[in-house]
Amino acid sequence: MNERTCIVTRRAGEPDGLLRFVVAPDMSVVPDLKRQLPGRGCWVSAERIHVEEAARKNLFSRAFKAKVTPPDDLGGMVDMLMARAALGSLGLARKAGQLVMGAAKVDSAIRSGKAALVLHALEASPDGVRKLDQARRAVVWQEGPSIPAYKLFSEAELGLALGGTNVIHAAVLAGDTGKAVLKRMVALDRYRGGSPEDRMMLAATGDHDDAAEDME
Repeated sequence: MNERTCIVTRRAGEPDGLLRFVVAPDMSVVPDLKRQLPGRGCWVSAERIHVEEAARKNLFSRAFKAKVTPPDDLGGMVDMLMARAALGSLGLARKAGQLVMGAAKVDSAIRSGKAALVLHALEASPDGVRKLDQARRAVVWQEGPSIPAYKLFSEAELGLALGGTNVIHAAVLAGDTGKAVLKRMVALDRYRGGSPEDRMMLAATGDHDDAAEDME
């Protein structure tokens, strides 16, 4: 797909680094995360601060050249949809046998290089996170893969998605399923403000000053 231009920052980038929005029949603004809804769309950099700015400054009406109405909490709606997609991908990874839970199994997956990413519940203790971070660093020191870690969901959210209770630490294993989960976690982390590691990963998404089109 061609580069698109954010209606807020006016910078161009690859579609994976932006969110698409369309207008519903009732003239409300609708997020189109899968980029499949019909009609003309406009694009916003995939960070909550930009989505909220677009709604607050009435930039959607300017982009669509019509009086449109974004939901009162468009930023929260997008967060909910992205989180739901990320948790759904975790559920698929579990069903495919590509996910392990529990500190000991996660540590083993990290040290063997089989983990594509690590997840910590928001309630995870600093000591538990520190021990698994040590394992991640040890793999890198041994010239193994750099395995990202995320702290995006509560214990209850992870437990519901993974069909278990007391899910504090989990690891998604490498493979096609792992790549799909990682893509959604990176996107959600970026949307919520991002981590330094993710910002380095996403630095090459193609933000340029020469804008193409902000509409399709």
